Amino acid sequence: MDPARTAAVVLVGGQGSRLRPLTLTTPKPMLPTAGVPFLAHLLSRIAAAGIRRVVLGTAYRAEVFEAFLGEQTTGGLEDLELECCPEPEPLGTGGGIRFAADALEPGYDEVVVFNGDILSGVDVRAVVGEHRAAGADATLHLVRVPDPTAFGCVPTDADGRVLAFLEKTPTPPTDQVNAGCYVFRRDVLDAIPAGRPVSVERETFPGLLRSGRRLQAHVESSYWLDLGTPASFVRGSADLVQGAAPTAALPGPVGTALLLAGAKVAPSASLTDGTTVGADVQIGDGSRVSGSVLMDGARIGDGALIERSVIGPGASIGDETVVRDAVVGDGASIGASCELLAGLRVWPGLVVPDGGLRFSGGA
Repeated sequence: MDPARTAAVVLVGGQGSRLRPLTLTTPKPMLPTAGVPFLAHLLSRIAAAGIRRVVLGTAYRAEVFEAFLGEQTTGGLEDLELECCPEPEPLGTGGGIRFAADALEPGYDEVVVFNGDILSGVDVRAVVGEHRAAGADATLHLVRVPDPTAFGCVPTDADGRVLAFLEKTPTPPTDQVNAGCYVFRRDVLDAIPAGRPVSVERETFPGLLRSGRRLQAHVESSYWLDLGTPASFVRGSADLVQGAAPTAALPGPVGTALLLAGAKVAPSASLTDGTTVGADVQIGDGSRVSGSVLMDGARIGDGALIERSVIGPGASIGDETVVRDAVVGDGASIGASCELLAGLRVWPGLVVPDGGLRFSGGA
């Protein structure tokens, strides 16, 4: 990778509505994921690929990203030349790419674009290499998924040339889907209309195909996960902790659990399946936490059970309470002997009394 030729754009402007209430105060790419903001994991992969110049296309809570960039002096990200470009109005994926890329200096004739909510093991160097070898105008990273009906799919020919962009269908002709990582020639980016919303999936790529431009596909079977829902967020964090997903930003050794500074766990408590325990979290006697994210300052009482859930910063969970596949927002207080199950979301600051929320008839 030639850092004087190749730059990166990361799209981080979305509101993350599917992850509310966690994203009411924190943009999705800045949510603590395996101990650090998810963006740190993505930037670590970009740095490892040899790219140095990175522009973040921001919109929602742009000031949070600005503060984060000002703190990057260690952890392998200090060599990146980072810049935020807040959109003046929502511009869509294509418009956002064009707006952010306008901040790049003229010498960068190749731009790698990343969606800021995708956890991926993509070989960035290989994608760029295929782009160059094919002489492509744009190259897309595609992944094969077991159920392509949930996605738009991208059929290709025997040489890897993209043939079409298809909407979701019950009978998809291929299991290849758009994985949210692209390589563009700079002149192709410059041709995206400026100053208005543009969808790269519905306008830019189909338009390039209609005009006979070369769109190449790089198909991999590497790790890939869209972190857009609470279930996928906790899964992605657990995979990072356990080493199933690649990162150079994990603030500790790979293992069954990650504990940050000041965390206090009772000797009789158990932590399993890639749980993250944030700074100054307290976990009481006999509590069991599995595959979950406990954010900074959370409090877990005695005998609690937390499975595949997110406990927001400063939130508290009472004794003998069960939290399974649920989200507890910032500073919420859940009393003893409650049951939070099956996708339940508790908004920030809410107080639930002892036994005040249950999914069964127990006391």
